[in-house]
Amino acid sequence: MSNPSTRPHTYFTPYKKHTLIISITVLILAFLSSRLIPRLTTLKSHILPSTTTFKMTTSSASYTKELLVAQLAVQRASILTKTVFHQNTKGTLSKDDASPVTIGDFGAQALIISAIKSAFPDDEVVGEEEASSLRENEKLRNQIWELVQAARLSDESAESEVGGPIKSVEDMLDAIDAGNSSGGKAGRIWALDPIDGTKGFLRGGQYAVCLALMVDGDVKVGVLGCPNLPIDDKAPLDANIGADQTDAEGKGVLFSAVVGHGATSRPLTAAGLSKQSARINVSSVEDLTQATFCESVEAGHSSHGDQHDIATKLGIKKASVRMDSQAKYGSLARGAGDIYLRLPVRADYQEKIWDHAAGDLIVREAGGEVTDTLGRRLDFSHGRTLKENKGVVAAPKAIHGRVLEAVKEVLGKKK
Repeated sequence: MSNPSTRPHTYFTPYKKHTLIISITVLILAFLSSRLIPRLTTLKSHILPSTTTFKMTTSSASYTKELLVAQLAVQRASILTKTVFHQNTKGTLSKDDASPVTIGDFGAQALIISAIKSAFPDDEVVGEEEASSLRENEKLRNQIWELVQAARLSDESAESEVGGPIKSVEDMLDAIDAGNSSGGKAGRIWALDPIDGTKGFLRGGQYAVCLALMVDGDVKVGVLGCPNLPIDDKAPLDANIGADQTDAEGKGVLFSAVVGHGATSRPLTAAGLSKQSARINVSSVEDLTQATFCESVEAGHSSHGDQHDIATKLGIKKASVRMDSQAKYGSLARGAGDIYLRLPVRADYQEKIWDHAAGDLIVREAGGEVTDTLGRRLDFSHGRTLKENKGVVAAPKAIHGRVLEAVKEVLGKKK
């Protein structure tokens, strides 16, 4: 047996010690990573939303304030239009294109643009009216100023959301003239029709206060105030709805939509927003012979003859329902109407963007489809008119293709 004291000793140099420590560390890390990384990945998916989801949420949430301001601005303007609706004399003027404009148009435009500029001072507005005639006509100007001063939401917090009362006559005129944007495909631009369906307004029929926000030419928010439509979304359309209407109890509806979030209706009030909000959807009609066909009252706005031929081709048995304004879009969006056509009466006619922007979005968000007579989406990025489109065809998606085919056949025979 050898003497233990004479056995060779095993020495670990500093280099060998470091190598051993590194090797052990690598082994431990490799073991842990094989177990922990999958678990951490799973945990991340539960805690953090995907990039796509986060972007969608951020984008859609950014229109919450815009929607609220638009809804309250339309409600406040509707207080004024309802007052004028009941007056025997509505202060009517004729514009250059021979279309009528009333004191209600001027007053509603002032109130809505004032609200937009208070909340979003850098936004542009494409408005239908301008104030040059009011600057020259003191009597008419004072009439409108009285109406504007009286139009206030009874809920103070709601009134504050739209900037409170307009402070002076000059501010009122400046607000009207601020609707002078040329439109286009860049930036934030609002499309406003203070009283859509002025002829219907004058004859005691349907009209609408219409407002939409476009961002880079695409409609993001749409609001329609329809004081003479029934609140009940299930109320059927009848042949008399386009004339001899009132805004009595049970009437007055506010339609709204934000892109990607569906469409709603609620009672139109003179205070804050009603909490009686309901999701709306287009009808599920499949039997076209039972479809309700909506069209304009004025033959100068849409070809009644062509529409009759299209209805016949589709086998529609019911008489068409004629009413003014974007109330037709609202009726279609909640399933009261099934088809809305606006067919060109002149080859050179260009639709105005304020006549369609809000209604287009509300119908699409309610599950409908809106195109022109050639099947193209309405394009709001080319200024103040839909110059790249011809006419309008709106219907539930399930039947839109058949309706469009009939439109093309009837209009094609005229060429």
